[in-house]
Amino acid sequence: MSIICGLPLLECVYCLACARWAWKRCLHTAGHDSESWGLATAEEFEPVPRLCRYILAVYEDDIRHPLWEPPGGYGINPDWLILRKTYEDTQGRAPSYIVYLDHEHADIVLAIRGLNLAKESDYQVLLDNKLGKRKFDGGYVHNGLLKAAGWVMDAECEVLKELVEEYPNYTLTFAGHSLGSGVAAMLALVVVRHRDKLGNIDRRRIRCYAIAPARCMSLNLAVRYADVINSVVLQDDFLPRTATPLEDIFKSLFCLPCLLCLRCMKDTCIPEEKMLKDPRRLYAPGRLYHIVERKPFRLGRFPPVVRTAVPVDGRFEHIVLSCNATSDHAIIWIEREARRAMDLMLEKDRIMEIPAKQRMERQETLAKEQSQEYKAALQRAVSLSVPHAYSPSKYGTFDESEDGEKNSPSSSEWSVGSSGENKNKESWNELIERLFDRDESRHRVLKKSLTNHW
Repeated sequence: MSIICGLPLLECVYCLACARWAWKRCLHTAGHDSESWGLATAEEFEPVPRLCRYILAVYEDDIRHPLWEPPGGYGINPDWLILRKTYEDTQGRAPSYIVYLDHEHADIVLAIRGLNLAKESDYQVLLDNKLGKRKFDGGYVHNGLLKAAGWVMDAECEVLKELVEEYPNYTLTFAGHSLGSGVAAMLALVVVRHRDKLGNIDRRRIRCYAIAPARCMSLNLAVRYADVINSVVLQDDFLPRTATPLEDIFKSLFCLPCLLCLRCMKDTCIPEEKMLKDPRRLYAPGRLYHIVERKPFRLGRFPPVVRTAVPVDGRFEHIVLSCNATSDHAIIWIEREARRAMDLMLEKDRIMEIPAKQRMERQETLAKEQSQEYKAALQRAVSLSVPHAYSPSKYGTFDESEDGEKNSPSSSEWSVGSSGENKNKESWNELIERLFDRDESRHRVLKKSLTNHW
């Protein structure tokens, strides 16, 4: 009798638990992901709307006679366009891209377009992932995106090197949207690791802006390269939140809402501690900028607010069940809302009438705060036992070397033969393979030593 009476009670408890979970998931909004982050300033967010327009310009066949352009135009001077590569030029090895010399902002920009649904080659880049287990620089990255980045550097290395040396005060910026964001992030990783190939460019001159970023690198890399890579997410965008491998997402493109719901249920049941300790779980890279413009139970869009941080735990781990999850991924919407957010920041600064001297002091203060936040994120990753995370040393550098070369192979290790001519001919994909082999051998030695110790 007690067993019979116990069954309805268990069912009620189970139903209440499911109802609580469903209610919690329905109440989870995009604003919760970044509610504890600080507000971005106009100085640090300034490149985002501009780079979005440059990425949009890649879609045009002729920048001098554009078929479509956002209000105010792309902001590109056609005479400053160094080169443009189409799918025919890349032979499907990488998406279309441009190299643009922005004299107005002292910037050398390589901008990459997003996924082309009509191009089979873009799907091939996504599907070439080896289950997301490509090891690189002590972490894991998306294999196809890394190979695409290697192809781009093989094609444009000499052009970029000449520009970097000719304009020593200009920054080198990689920018991309969606699929292009992953390639841009991989470009930043590769260039930082091999800065000698671009005339020993200072790490502080290298920047990357991943717009609507793909989850393309493991957590230790995402945090360690946060001083170089920046990710921009609009409200409910599904891609930075979806831990499902990219190849599975786009194989299920036409039933994407069903896939997102299933993934949402699965991720909610996984403890966050387990997620953090999974070395192969991929994340959106670098410092995160979250544009928030909608509020729970409120209709319409509100004035956008931009929050920023270098989070370790709570890093866009849960999908937002929203009808805007796919529309917020569109580069057109991101450019529009980023521009609106930037205008509001500038208007606020004008109202406050901040003097030029005080602006410079604020920029210096911002740089120091971001550096401290970056180091705190590295320490947080170590305290949470994130695999292969390294804490900053007392000298302000990092175990994996802030400069990139200290622990990376010397120039002689990359050479094919004894002559400098052969050394220069080695392709970037070969450099990546050598680094991959070196990481694997180091891992085997460490594993063997630990086995012998125990």
